[in-house]
Amino acid sequence: MNTIPNVKLNSGYEMPMVGLGVYKASPSETVQAVEWALKGGYRHIDTASLYKNEKEVGEAIKDSGLARAEIFVTTKIWNDDIVSERSVEALKESLYRLGMDYVDLLLIHWPVKGWQKAYVDLAECVDKGLIRSLGVSNFKTHHLEAIKGISKLVPAIDQVETHVYFQERRILEYCKSNGITMEAWRPLGGAGSRELVDPTLVAIAKAHTVSPAQVALKWNVQRGVIVIPKSVHQDRIKSNIDLFSFDLSGEEMEAISSLDRKDGREGRDPDEYGQ
Repeated sequence: MNTIPNVKLNSGYEMPMVGLGVYKASPSETVQAVEWALKGGYRHIDTASLYKNEKEVGEAIKDSGLARAEIFVTTKIWNDDIVSERSVEALKESLYRLGMDYVDLLLIHWPVKGWQKAYVDLAECVDKGLIRSLGVSNFKTHHLEAIKGISKLVPAIDQVETHVYFQERRILEYCKSNGITMEAWRPLGGAGSRELVDPTLVAIAKAHTVSPAQVALKWNVQRGVIVIPKSVHQDRIKSNIDLFSFDLSGEEMEAISSLDRKDGREGRDPDEYGQ
C-alpha cells in the first residue's frame, strides 16, 4: 500500500498531497472508485455539491471501516447557493448527504457574485466546528488579495486548474508568499489529455519506467501543489498514487516547466463569472 505524504495547512490540519477526484462520476462509479482508492492507500477524497455524488462518497467511506479521522474529505459550495446567499445552508445540506459532522475542507467553488459574503459566513462555520479548513477554488490573485479586506481568515487552499500546459506560476508564487497551499484540479490536462503524448513527458517517463501521467502528477507534487486526479478505473487509480518511488531531477523539472502555454487553459476563466 502506498503511503502519501501530507502537507500542513495554515489551519493547522494536515492534508494528503494526492487525492481522488470524483467529478462527473456516476453514483455507482463513485462508490466503486472510492472503495478502490481507500483500499489502495488514498486518504483524501474530493467531491462537490455540483457533482451529485456526496451521498455515495459518504457511504463508501462509512463502508470502508476506516475511522472518519483517517480520511480527508473536501466538498464545495456551488455558485447558485453563493449567489442566493445560502452558503451556510448549503454546507449543512452537504454534511447531511455525506453523513458527517464536519468537512475537512470546504471550498467556494467559483468567485461568483456574492462570494465575499459567502466567505465571511463560512468563516463563522469554522469557529463552530463544521469546517476544519476553509478554502477557495478558481480564485485568481486579485480575488485572493480581496479576501484580506473582508476577513482575517486566510484561505487554506486555492484549488485551480493547473497542469504542465497551464502552470499558473503567478498564483503559485502568491500562494507560497501568503501561506496558502495550491491544489490542482484537472492535473492531467483536459479532454484527451494532450499533454500525456508530449515528447518531453514521454521521454522523462521512459527514463523512470513510469507513465507520462505519473510524471505530470509528480511535477506538480514536487513544486508543492496538491493533486486530485479523477478516475473511475482501478488501474489508473492505483498508478495515480504511485508517485513516490521516483523523483524528477532539476533538469527534468525545468524541461517540464518549459511546456507552459498561453493557450493552455482548458476550463473557464474565473473572471468570466464576474463579481
